[in-house]
Amino acid sequence: MDHISRRSMLVGTGAALASAVMGVDAQTKATSAPQACPAPPAHASSPAPTADQIRRLKWWKEARYGLFIHYGLYSLHGRQEWAVEKEAIPWSEYESLARRFSPKPGVAKEWVRIAQAAGARYMVVTAKHHEGFCNFDTKLTDFNSMKQGPKRDLVREYVEAARAAGMPVGIYYSLMDWHHPDGERSSVDEAARKRFIEYTFGLIRELLTNYGKIDILWYDGGMPLEAEGWEAERMNKMVFALQPDIVVNGRNHAAGDFSTPEQSIIAANNGRAWESCMTLNESWGYDAADDEWKSPRTHLRNLITCARDQGNFLINVGPRADGTFPEPAVRILTEVGDWLKGNGEAIFNTDPCQPWRPSYAMFTRRANTLYMHVHFWPGSDVSLSGLQTKVKSVRLLKSSTSLAFTQDAWRVHITGLPVEVPDHPITTLVLECESEPRMNLDHELRLAKPRLGVNVTL
Repeated sequence: MDHISRRSMLVGTGAALASAVMGVDAQTKATSAPQACPAPPAHASSPAPTADQIRRLKWWKEARYGLFIHYGLYSLHGRQEWAVEKEAIPWSEYESLARRFSPKPGVAKEWVRIAQAAGARYMVVTAKHHEGFCNFDTKLTDFNSMKQGPKRDLVREYVEAARAAGMPVGIYYSLMDWHHPDGERSSVDEAARKRFIEYTFGLIRELLTNYGKIDILWYDGGMPLEAEGWEAERMNKMVFALQPDIVVNGRNHAAGDFSTPEQSIIAANNGRAWESCMTLNESWGYDAADDEWKSPRTHLRNLITCARDQGNFLINVGPRADGTFPEPAVRILTEVGDWLKGNGEAIFNTDPCQPWRPSYAMFTRRANTLYMHVHFWPGSDVSLSGLQTKVKSVRLLKSSTSLAFTQDAWRVHITGLPVEVPDHPITTLVLECESEPRMNLDHELRLAKPRLGVNVTL
């Protein structure tokens, strides 16, 4: 991350920049908020995954969908997680929030319950954000949840609640630290950098030593240093020595295991794992005035897009000061979870999918089965053009109702559908094909299609 405003970079611009740098296979402008702090560009020459990465990432890639939680002192201020910097709040004033910080008892269990209801298969929670406050018991600073208002180790509560529910545990850790006196100075003062690196390594070591098995380390805040300044390779070497099975992103400027496009959906190339992280409204940390909530349909369309290109989707909620989720977030996540109960087979453990979207639908695939996700229900019939394999049968996924269809060289035409949409917010059709479903997306298909000319007598 850098100091570019989250609100100053439009998602389309961020996606275009990332595409130019990364040489991506696929790119989608997601319906989302403007970008936050753009993720560091993935390494354009990223090597193919190693055998060890394939081993460690297997569960993560199968999980496909996770819940991100940004929770810190900024939730009391209620104007997002960058407020102390963006509003130039004096530290003497901002530190008073730590003394008033009082999460509701048992809130971590509530987070896990909501994550499970949403159909999420892993979680990532902030242990320390850029503000420098540690949501855990650390010996390296008094600016932590044990010494301040909560008098509790919030990371431990989260880890124990997630583990009890069988939910894989992800820890978010910001390298950038506005509170530490050497945090910014480290970019211009070598002695300050060495002190700050020792502090940074110490906090990461505590997180990966004191809480049992951690499944994901989600670095963030790669400014103001680059890989050499962060000693990123040595950092990762320590991480894997402490947690041999962990997966790690690349936001400390080392390659890491997976890329992290932010507020956009950009598929990585060369088989590299990737995860799109996105906010459910327009804020990472709690903003009391932010009511720009994505609809369940928009949320699902983003998840489907990631699944199509073999990426993960990490959706974020910023809890209120007491740790509880805003009611709209709970409602949206629950509706998405209800949909996944009946349609999850079309999202999880799916294969790369070549067919692209018509105006009202999207696709995922498993083997020779093509899932057609109709988000704008057109009524009694739907069509897709250019499918290059024979369709054997069509049915509604949720109800298993068989559907009539015809197929010619140009389209598959599915008829006899209910006029009213049968499944909210998206209805999924299942097309069983004779071979891997592939779609002709070339101009040649249009050139070969019969046309009627002007003044033709019928």
